[in-house]
Formats: sequence, C-alpha cells, structure tokens
Amino acid sequence: MVYLEIFFSFVKIGFTSFGGMSMIPLILEEMEKHSWMTAEDLTNLVAIAEMTPGPLGINCATFAGTQTAGVLGGVIAVAGVLTPAFTLTLLVAVFFTRFKKSRVMQKIMSYVKPVCIAMILAVILTLSEENYSMEGKPDWIAVGIGLVMFFLIQKRKWSVPKVIGCSAVLGIVLYGIVPQLRPF
Repeated sequence: MVYLEIFFSFVKIGFTSFGGMSMIPLILEEMEKHSWMTAEDLTNLVAIAEMTPGPLGINCATFAGTQTAGVLGGVIAVAGVLTPAFTLTLLVAVFFTRFKKSRVMQKIMSYVKPVCIAMILAVILTLSEENYSMEGKPDWIAVGIGLVMFFLIQKRKWSVPKVIGCSAVLGIVLYGIVPQLRPF
C-alpha cells in the first residue's frame, strides 16, 4: 500500500537526517527508489518548499506526499517525517519529568543552561554581524533601527509583530525611499 510506503519512507528520512537541506538527498533517494518522482520533480519540490513559509523538511514532505498520493499522501508524509522528532521529544519529556528532582539531573542542567545561553549569544553575535554591518563597516541605520525596536519592546512593551512591521516600514523608507530622493 502506497500510504504505508510513504509513511515509512518519511519516518526513515526523519530519523536519518537533521532537517533542512540534509533531507534533500534522502528524499531524492526514496522518491527515485519507489519511482514516485524524478530528479527534476525534486528540483521543483525544493524550489516550492523554499518559497513557502515553514520548515523545509515539512514543506518537502507535504509536496512529495501530495505529488505521490494526493492530499492524504501529503498528510501521511508529514506525519512520517514528524514521527521521529515527536517520539524523541516525548521520550525526553517522560524521562525529564521522572528524573528532574534527581541530583544528577540538577547537576546536568546546571551545565546545560549556561551552554544554551552561550549558544544563543553566539547566534545573536553572528546575526548581528550579518544584519548590522555593510561591507565590513557598521551600518548605523540598521543599528539605529535595532536600538529603537529594542526600546519599543523593552520600555513601551510593543508586541513582536508590531515591532517587525515598524522595522519593515523604517527599512523601506530609510533604505529604499530616502536614497532615491538624494540629488546625485
């Protein structure tokens, strides 16, 4: 039955990849092995999955399953690709709840928390380099927008969607409209 084949193919993909682009070769292998899609179809799949909002793996599973076996095939492919993450998360939650009061777990968490904070700070620094510099120099307009938005979130308690919208408008005006008004 094609639905079971789709489900188990995507369970295998979910367990053996790390999401995102690492899924593409596995999806191609499964699609070609079962003669569900060609390499050209997969190229279209990746293009569509990249254009649509959401995780690439889920978008690929949705498109591949739908192309293979209709809407139900898409639902089954997504269920398959999510099963490994759901199963592992459930197991971790069960064991964490069971052992969260143990001294060993508390000791482990005392190391995990600072590591997580350091990882988040590393991402912030990396993204800051990308977003607040232009050609190796500070982009003072972007820095200004970032500081204003930080102020609005922290002091004025603006919601994140409101801040994103305001940032977009400021970016369009300061990077798109204002440079066009300069007389050169």
